[in-house]
Amino acid sequence: MNDQEIMRAALAVAQNANASGDVPVGAIIVNKNGEVIATGCNERELHNDPTAHAEIVAIRRAAEKVGEWRLEDHTIVVTLEPCPMCAGAIAQSRISTLIFGAWDEKAGAVGSVWDLIRDPRALNKVEVRGGVLADECSAVLKSFIQGVRKKD
Repeated sequence: MNDQEIMRAALAVAQNANASGDVPVGAIIVNKNGEVIATGCNERELHNDPTAHAEIVAIRRAAEKVGEWRLEDHTIVVTLEPCPMCAGAIAQSRISTLIFGAWDEKAGAVGSVWDLIRDPRALNKVEVRGGVLADECSAVLKSFIQGVRKKD
């Protein structure tokens, strides 16, 4: 799959979060052969867990499936630029490539506010491709936020 195709799959995963009242962010992890080995969506509301971001959920599932915490030669695709916690988890899990959709101008840690992953002092180098289907990813988030504001 190319970047756009896999991002569309991540957008579909994001809808699972929306169904439980979580912010609709989706993540997919693929191996070097392009096979999807794990998915995750935000589950903070579902589990009352502040660490249950889509990326963390997907990384935990991928590590369990692979039987190894090192996810070298894997790619994570996420619909929103990772926050500092998720950027750190991506680096610590040794994921080699990050592809993300919408930029997060308030809490993004891969170029918007900070750039933890590409910091020259980082021990692990991660290839980053940002802004993939950014408008589509952003529209899903904006629609969710507008829906929440209407309820208030």
